[in-house]
Amino acid sequence: MSDSGNQSCLSGAEDSVSFLVCVFHAWEEWAGLGQIEDYLSILEYLLWVFTPLVVVFILPFLIVILLYLSILFLHVYKRKNQLREAYSNNLWDGARKTLAALWDGHGAIWHGYEIHGMEKIPDQGAALIVYYHGAIPIDYYYFLANVIIQKGRTCHSVADHFLFKIPGFKLLLEVFSVIHGPQEECVRALRSGHLLGISPGGVREALFSDETYPLLWGKRKGFAQVAIDSQVPIIPMFTQNVREGFRSLGTLKFFRWLYERFRLPVAPVYGGFPVKFRTFLGDPISYDPNINAVELAEKVRQAVQSLIDEHQQIPGNVLRALLERFHTRHKDQ
Repeated sequence: MSDSGNQSCLSGAEDSVSFLVCVFHAWEEWAGLGQIEDYLSILEYLLWVFTPLVVVFILPFLIVILLYLSILFLHVYKRKNQLREAYSNNLWDGARKTLAALWDGHGAIWHGYEIHGMEKIPDQGAALIVYYHGAIPIDYYYFLANVIIQKGRTCHSVADHFLFKIPGFKLLLEVFSVIHGPQEECVRALRSGHLLGISPGGVREALFSDETYPLLWGKRKGFAQVAIDSQVPIIPMFTQNVREGFRSLGTLKFFRWLYERFRLPVAPVYGGFPVKFRTFLGDPISYDPNINAVELAEKVRQAVQSLIDEHQQIPGNVLRALLERFHTRHKDQ
């Protein structure tokens, strides 16, 4: 509105209300609020476009926050029970069971988590659990929680060295019996009668596998040698839709180069989608003194691959996995 238009508006105002409306329009024109409204509309559009992208990258960090909350709980629990530590050999049992209930609840609410074949995990004695590694192995956390709740025992785990370098994780790893994987230490745990979980694909499989679920084990056979030396059965494990829950950008060449060149596991992970998770445990592969580590490793690979072929539609699809929260869909449908 021009100055002359403003003056005519003011002169033509017959009452106080008209006058105030006219003054407001004049002030709006002078302050440029019309342009601000355009800017706000553009900002609203950008928020609408980018909010989903922001959310899928934030949700993985929520899992890290939950891990740190678990660590915080352990520190509080330790401080509260300092005087009891000298008198109890099972100081951390209550803490483990409490956190197991927390993670089991998270799995039930967010992923409708189910586990099939839990009867194959022995109530006593050793066994080696070999599993497919998702971008974030949250399904394995749920499995560990179920072992504590249903079996009343702790499953030891093998983790990559970088996990032991994350600030604050030391207590959590100690309480849940996580080791960095020398064969001698793995054999010692199994010979002591413990369960032990390991993913031969490890970080490589976590970062560079994709929705087609390839096993990236290379020629690794150390886990098989551990089972032979310990004379324990191997139980294969796979979780349906684990790649639809969280996905990695490790398929981009830059992140692959960083890992291969510097061993930096920095490929961004996104997701946190509340898809259906079902963990399947295969039939135990009994100790056989007549086969070597290479043959046993291949036998275990085929067992895990069979679980993938039987229970996972390839390629994985996030929308389909979300719908499975409400309707069970089989591969042949």
